Amino acid sequence: MNMFFRFLLSATLFFNVQLGVAHAELSADELVKKTADEVLAIVKSDKDIQAGNQQKIFALAEEKILPNFDFDRVSRMVLGKNWRAATPEQQAAFQKEFRTLLLRTYATALGKYKDQVIEYKPMRSEPDAKNVSVKTQILQPGGQPIAVDYSLVKVENGWKVYDIVIEGVSLVTNYRSQFSNEIRQNGIDSLNKKLAEKNKATGA
Repeated sequence: MNMFFRFLLSATLFFNVQLGVAHAELSADELVKKTADEVLAIVKSDKDIQAGNQQKIFALAEEKILPNFDFDRVSRMVLGKNWRAATPEQQAAFQKEFRTLLLRTYATALGKYKDQVIEYKPMRSEPDAKNVSVKTQILQPGGQPIAVDYSLVKVENGWKVYDIVIEGVSLVTNYRSQFSNEIRQNGIDSLNKKLAEKNKATGA
């Protein structure tokens, strides 16, 4: 688990999708590369972010990262069968707290950026594919490369991320395992309560 969240640094710096026509026309891999460059430029140039300014880090994560996820799809995949069994109120409460959890995790990762370099692998997919995987490696000084694969789905206004696989560990699968155990033992209301308490304790 610690390794997974440590590597979330690699997963959070690369999405700054604006929903305009220019970005919508990009392929998935072009989009990842273009937006990675934009976000990294902000991190490198903002001395407050480099110094650990939490307000700016959270604002950057809120503005540039989370909007680029197909959050409804991610929530359904993470809860699996428990999503279908939940009431609309429970689903809404989960999405609210899970989104905040991701925001907090990604903001922490942004604050740890240290000069990593992204290497992009050639993308192989059919021209009309609706689901693609963009494969990258994070090259870090003095460390082993970190493999990061982005799963994207084509929606009406462009590409959206619905999973990230870091060193073979899927974000969706990882959270599904954690959450399903809690739901099985104590129910979804307990999960939502614990997520809310954790988010509140960290000031997210």
